[in-house]
Amino acid sequence: MSQQNTLARVDADLAAGRVPMARQRLRGLVSSFPHDLELRRRLAEVYRLYGDAAEAGRWTYLEEDRRADETAAFEERYGSPGWRMKALAWRGPESLAATVFAEEQLTALRTARAEERGRPVDWDDPASYEDDGDGDGEHAPDTGGWSVGGVVAGLGCLVGCVAFAAVWVIGVIALFS
Repeated sequence: MSQQNTLARVDADLAAGRVPMARQRLRGLVSSFPHDLELRRRLAEVYRLYGDAAEAGRWTYLEEDRRADETAAFEERYGSPGWRMKALAWRGPESLAATVFAEEQLTALRTARAEERGRPVDWDDPASYEDDGDGDGEHAPDTGGWSVGGVVAGLGCLVGCVAFAAVWVIGVIALFS
């Protein structure tokens, strides 16, 4: 389906009050056309219908006339440059941005993340900018083994399975006797 056909369906969905469907279609378009700032703006408008300032700020982050409250909400929800890079779903070099402002925003974000990581990061390589448990507190620690709660839960499941099997076998025997 072409971009224009999908946008026509988005308009029809919004007119009929099917906001979740419109949002889903726009998310797909932004995924397919990450450099199209107008698609991002339309997606932000849909999130405004939900009253979700952080998501509206996410999709207008590359716009010069963005709303300061939405930008602040986005930056608060996605607290680190790495999370923001992932949330923006940009692909390719910053030079593909439609405006100078968008290019500057993307460059500043990538540079901030590169400084945090101590190495270059690339929009086309999410592994280069995503968090990987580097001690910044964004991941739960690995407990490294069994816990008492885990053993008790496992034993409870085992007892439940054995009881179920026993009831089933007794039922089958009673059926044929």
